[in-house]
Amino acid sequence: MDAIITFINWLDDFIWGIPMIVLLLGTHLFMTARTGFIQRKLFTGIRLSVTKDPDSPGDVSQFQALTTALASTIGTGNIIGVGTAIFLGGPGAVFWCWIAGVFGIATKYAESLIAVKYRVRTRDGKMQGGAMYALERGLNLKWLGVAFALLATIASFGIGCGTQINAIAEVIENNVPFHIPPIAIGIVGGILTAIVITGGIQSIASVCEKLVPFMAIFYVLGCIIILGINFDTLLPAIGAILRLAFTPGAVAGGLVGQGLLIALRFGVARGLFSNESGMGSAPLVASAAQTRNPVRQALVSSTGTFWDTVVVCLMTGLVLVTTIMKNPSINMDSVTDGGQLTTLAFSQIPVLGPIILVVGIITFAWSTILGWSYYGERCAQYLWGKKSLLPYKLIFVAVVVVGPVLALDLVWTIADILNALMAIPNLIAVLLLSGVIAKETRHYLNNLDEVDKTEIPCVDK
Repeated sequence: MDAIITFINWLDDFIWGIPMIVLLLGTHLFMTARTGFIQRKLFTGIRLSVTKDPDSPGDVSQFQALTTALASTIGTGNIIGVGTAIFLGGPGAVFWCWIAGVFGIATKYAESLIAVKYRVRTRDGKMQGGAMYALERGLNLKWLGVAFALLATIASFGIGCGTQINAIAEVIENNVPFHIPPIAIGIVGGILTAIVITGGIQSIASVCEKLVPFMAIFYVLGCIIILGINFDTLLPAIGAILRLAFTPGAVAGGLVGQGLLIALRFGVARGLFSNESGMGSAPLVASAAQTRNPVRQALVSSTGTFWDTVVVCLMTGLVLVTTIMKNPSINMDSVTDGGQLTTLAFSQIPVLGPIILVVGIITFAWSTILGWSYYGERCAQYLWGKKSLLPYKLIFVAVVVVGPVLALDLVWTIADILNALMAIPNLIAVLLLSGVIAKETRHYLNNLDEVDKTEIPCVDK
């Protein structure tokens, strides 16, 4: 077992080396330039996200598509993932996570645009789209589309399921005053998940559009209150984050920054884990949205990265660093993983801290499970047709049940690897179709109400 763990850790280090960081950040920067700094249209996207477009083709509203995507992106990556980034990469990782989010808005926009442009309709009237269809229909690279769908299907059991229910079990174990067997948490989680996902995208979207706004507002308000309590360490924490993003150094509690490369690696990796810009996951539900044209929905989808990383992840990073600096009793020498660091930091806040942590992780993680179940479904259907949906759902629920007994660090590492492998074919699609993305952007950006009359092909899947 030790040899397997060593190999997995080596593979993670290899995949998340300089080439992957260059590919991911390079794509973010390239698409920012190619779209004419699409980030400037952020508030337009926010406005469109709450604007109904019921007469347009699609299965769910733009708001439902956005909240379902946010359900999967605003997850444990925003809490435990940020803690893991700080634990492994130092406070400077928070800066690179934020930067990955700011420029990742352009990539989220681009991948969502091609997902809608190349979407198809099944014989039962349901919309299907995503990187696999963009690769197949836009680039005639079906084999690469198959590779993406297969990797995404496998990833759904890791990033979208195992890590999430595992995090729920850990936070309950560390913060609830009485013992609850991990398997019991898995069984309850499995039952609730099964009830929702059996209803398909309409059921998932209906739950997410109610749950996501509540959990996000609750968590952000809680973080603001904590930052008010830690006000005296806020400016020093910001200074430490900016300084340790580029140079080695240390702050209170043995919190160490190991320099540019380490901070960059873990900040970008956790940023990707959190906002999923470049992974190609969110476009799977964006393609089901009721929208007049691809640019309209792409703008809506791009706001997800803003809410997830630029707001929520930044809040978490500031809460963790300020709390560690304010409480010297938190000794990094005794901390073994990012989850423990997060728990220790929030536990320093009387009453409020543990409540925010427990409620935040449970709601964030379960909503992610729901969102990723849909992603996995779509990819499984692309690979094996409708007959695969029931077996997929059964396996997914089974992973929810057994997830709490898995080793967290190993699950996180495997998820990191799958994230990178899944991102590669998606980024290839984005880069090779950048000309199409730029053309569509120029055409529709000033004509957002124009209806795209391109026929949506019907497929037998």
